[in-house]
Amino acid sequence: MSAFDPMASAVDWLDAYRANDLSIDDLYTDDALILCGCGGEKAVSGSQNRKSYWSARFVEKPAGDLIDLSERGGDVVAVTYRTSVDVVQAILSFDAGSGLISLHRCGPL
Repeated sequence: MSAFDPMASAVDWLDAYRANDLSIDDLYTDDALILCGCGGEKAVSGSQNRKSYWSARFVEKPAGDLIDLSERGGDVVAVTYRTSVDVVQAILSFDAGSGLISLHRCGPL
């Protein structure tokens, strides 16, 4: 069993997203990858690129209400939430050792 709570970490992620807080990048491992299927496929890695991604995301698709939060097994959590234009699901895979996000896959439902 992990020393961290992936569900609580996923809520922290959504809170940072809702707050338009670029410190959201601190929730990712250094080599984390974002695979985004919103408005075309994007693969984002590296802290500076993730911060650019989030700066745009805060404006283009701000997070709204949480719809569902569910464990997917291991240290993987699905976060389903509303944006101003659609419903999005983010699958967050956490590194058990650090408790940080190592892979983030998202797209509209």
